[in-house]
Amino acid sequence: MVLTGRTALLAALGSLPVGILAPSWTGMLAVNAPLSLAILCDYALAAPVRTLKFTRSGDTTVRLGETADVQLTVTNPSRRRLRAHLRDAWPPSSWPTGAEQASSRHALTVPAGERRRVSTTLRPTRRGDRRAERVTVRSFGPLGLAARQGNHEVPWTVRVLPPFTSRKHLPSRLARLRELDGRTSVLTRGAGTEFDSLRAYVPGDDTRSIDWRATARQSAVAVRTWRPERDRHILVVLDTGRTSAGRAGDVPRLDASLDAALLLTALATRAGDRVDLLAYDRRIRAHVQGRSAGDVLSAMVNALAPIEPALVETDARGLSTAVLTGAPRRSLIVLLTGLDAAPVEEGLLPVLPRLTQRHTVLVASVADPHIEKMAEARGSVDAVYQAAAGAQARARRLHTAEQLRRHGAVVLDAAPDNLAPALADAYLALKEAGRL
Repeated sequence: MVLTGRTALLAALGSLPVGILAPSWTGMLAVNAPLSLAILCDYALAAPVRTLKFTRSGDTTVRLGETADVQLTVTNPSRRRLRAHLRDAWPPSSWPTGAEQASSRHALTVPAGERRRVSTTLRPTRRGDRRAERVTVRSFGPLGLAARQGNHEVPWTVRVLPPFTSRKHLPSRLARLRELDGRTSVLTRGAGTEFDSLRAYVPGDDTRSIDWRATARQSAVAVRTWRPERDRHILVVLDTGRTSAGRAGDVPRLDASLDAALLLTALATRAGDRVDLLAYDRRIRAHVQGRSAGDVLSAMVNALAPIEPALVETDARGLSTAVLTGAPRRSLIVLLTGLDAAPVEEGLLPVLPRLTQRHTVLVASVADPHIEKMAEARGSVDAVYQAAAGAQARARRLHTAEQLRRHGAVVLDAAPDNLAPALADAYLALKEAGRL
């Protein structure tokens, strides 16, 4: 039995003469027989909680930063009217700070034999799966003096997907792709190594593209057009080890890498290339392989949603073995990892020749914009020390990047907001140069 605040107030008012003998409100009830009887009757008339039936419906996926609505249907099979307060409990990260109480608590009345529906609005603050915990119901009697309370497990899962904020860069990169593919009227034709067609010469065309045999067979000068290679294989490798757990600005390094991987996938599939995904630290955390162009992006988003950094050092040898297994033929390997000196020199550099011997390797890393601000600090002794520390950190990253380039890798180091478009540009540059 749960006694309400109204009960305590009535007990105190009705027991003032004996307040010294019974200082607590439970003691007051013991000497106030009419009130005790009213409480027992009110409790007996409250609708039972254990017999209530619950079903859920609503959203099962939502992008980070957006809202999801989950409906809870409450069925009252008893013969008594249900007057209740209900709490639909979810993990704290299902709402911004302070918004949980307004969204998860509901007051409802359900007549006997009927059902009512309440809606809980979630606005998750982290990626991953959010699972409903339990539903707590407090059923009041007609007088509101006593209540029955119980819990019910009503399972439901909402998967919070990456926000994919870099999709705003997709139209401009697709326009560049159309230029490379020769579908846009520009003076500089798209480069590539696959023959496309013959057309009449126009001023500005490269004279090296003139097809003299075709020109001899017709009255006009004919030039060959080329298009970038299609149906190339791209393997996006996501390092989910401890270096991905750090934050660069306000964004976790892993989240910035996820966003860049999604933009590259969307662009590459539109270019006619095949994209696979491998997330690895000491084991395979996610693997998307062999999906069609129309299905690979959604499959990748769904696979990456629950991935969190593992606070362990990435096994570079195991990663290289998994890469060579997933890409048996020549491919573009896009490795999203850190440029910290120790993990690269002790882990990645020894195994990098195995990858560059067979594949084109692009190493992309998230740079910390705070280091650049430190390196530019001036005006005080503390600022000078910060500038020295920032310059030293930047020099170490440049040295690590240079070591990777000496082993044959293409290296990209960009701030979180710039990593996704910079990676897309690097892919287009490789495609234009015919290096895929």
